[in-house]
Amino acid sequence: MSQSITISNSVPEVNSQVEPCVVQIRHLDYYFGEGELRKQVLFDINLDLPKGQIVIMTGPSGSGKTTLLTLIGALRTVQEGSLQVLGQEIVGLSKPELVEVRRNIGFIFQAHNLFESLTAAQNVEMAIELLEDWGNKRQKAIEMLGQLGLADRVHYKPTALSGGQKQRVAIARALVNQPALILADEPTAALDKKSGREVVTLMQRLAKEHGRTILMVTHDNRILDVADRIITLVDGRLETDENLDQFVTTRDPQTLDRRMFMM
Repeated sequence: MSQSITISNSVPEVNSQVEPCVVQIRHLDYYFGEGELRKQVLFDINLDLPKGQIVIMTGPSGSGKTTLLTLIGALRTVQEGSLQVLGQEIVGLSKPELVEVRRNIGFIFQAHNLFESLTAAQNVEMAIELLEDWGNKRQKAIEMLGQLGLADRVHYKPTALSGGQKQRVAIARALVNQPALILADEPTAALDKKSGREVVTLMQRLAKEHGRTILMVTHDNRILDVADRIITLVDGRLETDENLDQFVTTRDPQTLDRRMFMM
């Protein structure tokens, strides 16, 4: 496990010895609503995500985790602060420029968002086509689905798949291009223990062998062992940034059972 980075309101010092940052956030604030209804939901976020790290984000429901994830993914417009993704400052970019940023990001959300008229393989192929990579797209899609245990379901449409199988197709779609940055919101929520472990093991291999950066929101304590760092967001503020051992030892054993990490 890598060393944690202390959260503070000051801008973190740059260490030339560490891996380059795929995501760098400085003094990020975010608000919902306007005028008298305006409500701040993220407060002075400072965060670095180095290349090749798996970072898990936890925290109570409503603490701003998904909002932060979608800001990093260029799905929302940054209002205050600085947000660099893949070496590019995304504050002030036009909509077409934001689309180009998103092409290099893999998204996994709780809703699978599959096209019901397409087969599993065709749904995955759509991600490949976004990069205008038409060569061997069927083979790539089938190989990725096979890695997720769906080799016998490649020609099935979503209506013929279970909820967990649909989620695995969505995960295959997000991972097939091996994007530099993968953003996942509860990727194992609809999966059983075995399928969830297969998914996070594949993500871990992408991170370690291919230098991909993964930010994952989860409440699933069974998969925390894959994390290099675990950050906790509470009431819109980054409260802690720890490695796994620190995270476990600072939690109340009555609310965090060590056995949940054993698969």
